[in-house]
Amino acid sequence: MTSSAPAKKIAVLGAPIEIGASQMGTLMGPDALRTAGLLTLLEGLGFAVEDHGNLSVKNVPALEDTPPENTKHYREIQRWIHTISSRAYELARTGAIPIFLGGDHSLSMGSVNGVARHCRETGRELFVMWLDAHADYNTPATTITGNMHGMSAAFLCGEAGLDSLLGREPRAPIDSSRLELFGTRSIDKLEKDLVKLRRISVVDMRKIDEFGVSVLIRRVIDKVKAVDGVLHLSFDVDFLDPEVAPGVGTTVPGGATYREAHLIMELLHDSGIVHSLDIVELNPFLDERGRTARSVVELIGSLFGQQISDRPTPTNAIPPEH
Repeated sequence: MTSSAPAKKIAVLGAPIEIGASQMGTLMGPDALRTAGLLTLLEGLGFAVEDHGNLSVKNVPALEDTPPENTKHYREIQRWIHTISSRAYELARTGAIPIFLGGDHSLSMGSVNGVARHCRETGRELFVMWLDAHADYNTPATTITGNMHGMSAAFLCGEAGLDSLLGREPRAPIDSSRLELFGTRSIDKLEKDLVKLRRISVVDMRKIDEFGVSVLIRRVIDKVKAVDGVLHLSFDVDFLDPEVAPGVGTTVPGGATYREAHLIMELLHDSGIVHSLDIVELNPFLDERGRTARSVVELIGSLFGQQISDRPTPTNAIPPEH
């Protein structure tokens, strides 16, 4: 009699933060993804899924640093980031794959930092793929809006300006050479200058049109595997074209198609390098009857091994003639 191998573990944590963005509604994102069947799908793929619920910072005390200029809602976002980073570190240490449900993209300042702390302890190099219409590489000195979800990637690479954001929580920045901006199609002038100065890898939509996603994703995979690294995938829903995913507050035309996005997820699954994940900027208030949430759940299914043959036939499909 043989015993079956234990199921791989996934730890799901909701971070219903919306004040990092200008459009309210992303606080409903975590529950919308659950309602769209995310946990059921992952369990159906053979994972042991533990849902840790949604974080709250209601009783988290404020820190005493001086808020930087041009950082809207800094004090409350600081509570979120400090809390998320600590929980992300704890979840990564369990050996589970942490999935952080957002919430706006400012949550990644905490989730990636916590995962990066764990990677430092285990001696693995952490790479971050930023699937996003925006670079999110602003700092308080370059931002036009002051919205902190646009500063996330810069903070993770150790840029100055938010040095006290984590308080006593250890900061674990990644080198800018390990940040992969993918699907970028909206970037501010000063932000662009900083990205060029740091020589950050940028795959914009023109490159995707020219070379195709398979070639460009394989370059990232090869880069990570060359040093036995691991990848954190930070998936902003506005990476997708608004025709595919209307439920976001910062729509930018010309994004990835449904099929391109699935191919990216399938190739990343095949590579085995994804060890943690953010899903951010889903705004159910702007969605069309849950359409965006359902599309995102299907994409996450591809990331975790769902094959075309596993998918249910759509109710509007035309059966083949016999």
